Amino acid sequence: MLDDSGATQADAKEPVLGDAAPKGGRQRRERYREGTEEGSPRLVLLTMASAGFLLSMIQSTVVPALPLMASQLNTSLTTVAWATTVVLLSASAMTPLMGRLGDVHGHKVAFIGVLTVALAGSLLGALTHSVGLLILARALQGVSLGLFPLAMSVLHREMPSHRLAGSMAITASAMSVGGCLALVAGGLLTLNGADYRRIFWLSVVLCCLVLLLATRLPRRRGPGGRVDYAGAALLALGLLALLLPISQGERWGWASAPVLGLFGIAAFALCAFVWSQARSSQPLVAVGMLKNGPVLAANIAGFCVGLAMLVLYMGATYFVQAPTGSGYGFAADGLRTAFVYMLPGAIAAILAGPILGSLVQRFGPKIILVLGSLVGLGAMLMFTLRHATTAEVVIAIMVGDLAIAAAYASMPVLLVAHVRPEETGVANSINSITRTIGGAVGAAVVGALLVSDVKMVVTGTGPIELPTEDVYNKIFLLGAVFFAGAAVAAALVKTPRLRDGR
Repeated sequence: MLDDSGATQADAKEPVLGDAAPKGGRQRRERYREGTEEGSPRLVLLTMASAGFLLSMIQSTVVPALPLMASQLNTSLTTVAWATTVVLLSASAMTPLMGRLGDVHGHKVAFIGVLTVALAGSLLGALTHSVGLLILARALQGVSLGLFPLAMSVLHREMPSHRLAGSMAITASAMSVGGCLALVAGGLLTLNGADYRRIFWLSVVLCCLVLLLATRLPRRRGPGGRVDYAGAALLALGLLALLLPISQGERWGWASAPVLGLFGIAAFALCAFVWSQARSSQPLVAVGMLKNGPVLAANIAGFCVGLAMLVLYMGATYFVQAPTGSGYGFAADGLRTAFVYMLPGAIAAILAGPILGSLVQRFGPKIILVLGSLVGLGAMLMFTLRHATTAEVVIAIMVGDLAIAAAYASMPVLLVAHVRPEETGVANSINSITRTIGGAVGAAVVGALLVSDVKMVVTGTGPIELPTEDVYNKIFLLGAVFFAGAAVAAALVKTPRLRDGR
């Protein structure tokens, strides 16, 4: 069991079969087949960082192409928006299961399995002309978000202790960078109304590249045990019932019978899940882990950062694309939004990744998470107070991207310092879920605010209803509040002492 100080009972690395050092190519091949070959730290880090980049690309590349997808599929924007929503739903349900499968059966097996499912979804999306199959393809792609907790576990077991924090920070930063570049890639691939399926072909290529890297990971046996599939089903039901009304509440009505009924189902299923996990000898999620103050605080911070990130990206995208007749905004199209407003932040995050890793290693994850959250708070306040020119908006988004990159670089390291090595997969999967739920809540709240106060604006295509400028001020202030919440949660964590992940 863990105490509040993060003390552990076992710091052992996953057992490696054999300990001899074979000489010669034949023996090396035999050792690899048996799962006893040591992995290169550089190869491990490259693979994990590539996986983080991949999952963010899969999640976000379709966002700037949603209107084009609706047109080419001859369906409504509301329907095609499920191409984004279903990824969050799938990820929320599958991420903890993938983390547990990795802990039980070995992370290489689970890693390759997740990549294979994501590749299948990418191929389906690239080949289908049906909106229903497109949504199914995105659900399969959503499993890829389970790569992040698996990557954190692999790093914890394979990297030398003096490189662990930096490696985790680089991997997390690659995930943040992928999210930024995804918007740029989506705009480029659908330039001038090009076939949106190009986006899925890009995902196919990326999945294949990461799969090739993953085949060279060292094979290590997991400790064995049982996977609680019944618990996974309860968790999936609860999270689906929670996220579905959050994503559709504005459309159905927050007080409607479907929304209230689904919230009731979510409460029942999640309570049943917690009860079943408390009674299970081999739970999917160690409920007692949430009694650990630092772990709870890290997950609160994860929820806040996930919400603030969606508020920043959605709010900024809608704001800059607003027609000039609205009295604000810049009438930017999808490509200009990606290159002029999003790309500078992506470049800043790329350049900051290695630096953030070094800062986490030197000063500790707590300090970097607190400072990063405060920087995010400043970015949101900057956006609220100064958004009249392109330069002001670009700077605010860039600062916000740096804050998100800092949070993503520090949270996994903070978690690893407070859980047993064999629990790292589950701990990071829980943190991924909290960020996903935070993002879903952020998206729903932004959607609700955008229609809460509207005005009629005459454009070249006729009169349309648009949010007032005050609505955007509220949106960005909301992001500031949740960045502040992340800073407070992180500040309450006791300073961790990083352990030897080996």
